[in-house]
Order: sequence, then C-alpha cells, then structure tokens
Amino acid sequence: MKVSPDQSTVPLARTAIKRARAARRRRRAWVLLLALGLLVGVAVFGGIKVVRWLIGPPDFDGPGTGSVVVRVEDGATTSQIARVLERSGVVASAQAFTEEATAPEVEERVRAVQPGFYQMRARMSAESAVELLLDPVSRVGRLEIRGGVQLDDTSGADGSITPGVLTLISRATCLTVDGRERCVPVEELRSAMAETDPADLGVPEWALTDVRAADPVRRLEGLLVPGLYDIEPGTSAVEVLRGILDVSSTRLEASGLVSGAEASGHSPYEVLVVASLVEKEGVTADMPKVARVIYNRLDTGRRLELDSTVNYPLDRQALRTTPEDRARVGAYNSYAVAGLPPTPIAAPGRAAMAAALSPEEGPWLFFVRCQPDGVSCFAVSLAEHQANVRLAIENGAF
Repeated sequence: MKVSPDQSTVPLARTAIKRARAARRRRRAWVLLLALGLLVGVAVFGGIKVVRWLIGPPDFDGPGTGSVVVRVEDGATTSQIARVLERSGVVASAQAFTEEATAPEVEERVRAVQPGFYQMRARMSAESAVELLLDPVSRVGRLEIRGGVQLDDTSGADGSITPGVLTLISRATCLTVDGRERCVPVEELRSAMAETDPADLGVPEWALTDVRAADPVRRLEGLLVPGLYDIEPGTSAVEVLRGILDVSSTRLEASGLVSGAEASGHSPYEVLVVASLVEKEGVTADMPKVARVIYNRLDTGRRLELDSTVNYPLDRQALRTTPEDRARVGAYNSYAVAGLPPTPIAAPGRAAMAAALSPEEGPWLFFVRCQPDGVSCFAVSLAEHQANVRLAIENGAF
C-alpha cells in the first residue's frame, strides 16, 4: 500500500527536527559548562561578555501566550521576518529566531514562507516561533475570489450552496483567540458597502457614477475581481472592503479595462458588466463569441434575453429559467428590459475581461449551450438558433 507524503514524511521530518534541536540543546549545555569554567579565568577581562556570547542571544521560554498578528512582506528575508517578530514581541531577539530558522532542517522551508498575515503568540521561544510560522494553521487573512462568484451566496439546483464574495471575505477575517473564532460578520460587510460613500471605500473614479446609482447592497458587484488577497484580521468592515478594492482597482486598470473601453464604444463600467455576463454564459473558448453576440444585440436594440441575468437577483446557479422567472419584473430581467443590467452580475475573470475588450468579429445574434461540455452553438438567424436548441436538447445539454 502506498503511503501519502502527509501520512509518512511529515512525522519523520518532525522527528528529525526534534532530534536535531535536542542535539543543539546538548551542545549548548556543554558550551555553558565551558563558559562557567572560562568565567573563573577571565572574569577580570570581560568574562560576562564572553559568557553571553557563548550561551547565545536572549530567548523566551515556551510556546508563548495570547495572539499577535504579524505581516510577512513580499520578498522578506529570514532576517527581516526575525526583526518583525522581535518588534511585535513574539520573540525576545531577532538573533535567536534567525539561529533557529537557519538550522539545516528548516532553513529552506522558512525561506519559502509566503507573504501575508500570520497569527503568532507573544513571548514565544525562537524554536516555537519557527514551528508555528511553518504550520499552515498560522496563516490568516487569505482570500481567494474565483471567476463567476457573486457577492451573495447562491444555491444550485441540487440544493448546494456556493459561498458568495461577502461570505468569503468574512471567513478570511477570522482569528481564533482563546479558543473563540472572531470574524467580521457578513451583515457588517453588507452594511459597510451600503452605507459608506463609494468614494470613501475606494471605488475608482470611472465607476463612481454607476456605483452610486446602483442598489446599495449590490453596488460592489463585479468590482472585486478574481485573485488572491491578503486581509489583515482585526480590522473593521470598511477597512477590509477598502483594502480589497484598492488591490482590485489596480488589477482592473492593469487588465486594460479603462484604456481599452473607448475602442468598444462603451464606458469602462459597461465593459465590466459585459465581462460579467460573458463569465456566466460561456466556457473560456466561447467567450469572445459570446461577447460579440452581446454587443451585436445591444447595437441592434435587441433585448439580451440571458438566463444568467434573470437568475442573478434570485441568487440561483442555473443554466435555465422558468416562464415564471422570466415574467418577474425587475431591472435584471433581460427578457423584459432592453440594454445592460444596472450592475455586473458576478466577478469576471481575465478571459472574460479580455473577451469583453476584444470580442471576436462575427454577425451572430444567438447562442445556446449545445454540447455536454458547455460549448455553445452560435447563430445569425432565429431559425438557425432554433435548430441549435433542438441539437442541445438531443445532446442533453439544454
């Protein structure tokens, strides 16, 4: 039977580390005895300094107490991490931590520590600090947003729940202190979004007018783009959202959204809305064509007639809608209302953004997912589209 690395190599590595540390402690004991002997002979000539040099730098004893959150900056060296821990009161001295962190059995792992926030304890021994820093449980404030995720939780046809962006943010703010988990609740994040002026949250200037006009509880939809974020636990809901928006806005501008929108004849915010529709409606390979269909229908004054927009305010993950759903009155019902919905309907990923900025050239006005793998069939005429729908039903894809 094969044994996974998690079941075998990790315990062996820990045993090796403990043996190496025990050996170092024995060596230090012998050094201490030697130091005491030397102290008698050199007391009149700086003996105390010699002893201090021989027995090592100041170090706390034990695993520490309480909770201290520290930040490891991108590109930080071991010595820089050591100084942060010393300034934060985690270790007694940077030198003690550096000595432990540069031991052969852990040096490479310490060098591989990723930037972000770590929950440590106050007054830890250098040995304990190294162990905790390398333990995945110490990493806090890590947020990952994936393409297609909405602000709110959504339900699938099978009853499963997909956490929304607000839930993911709330989880990323959690700290466990004295056995109790403390997080910024989703409702606090929602209130901060709805009640704080968008400019104070850091919404970019090119989106301010549209964001202020949107439903307050949906106004940040699509502006928190996919990717990894580091959130400092213990900060307020407003500070959390402001920090994420700051990073996201930089990523949006780097995507070419602002500079490339002019060529499309639409505002950057409108392109962001289109990108969110593309994200929800097409697989990656089809996204440039899906974007072209959306622009073609907008340019010809046709309603978009997208099920994804109907499902959005229902917080539902589904490919299709019912006649009752399509009969609901609302700004997101693209069967009943012409033009784009008032906000994006999800977080658009890079491929969707690229498609919205540079759609494939073509005359298509219709598309339908016609293959089981999600690939769509595109059409120019209604008759051609209806044939594609029949094919989709035959394939079990519709």
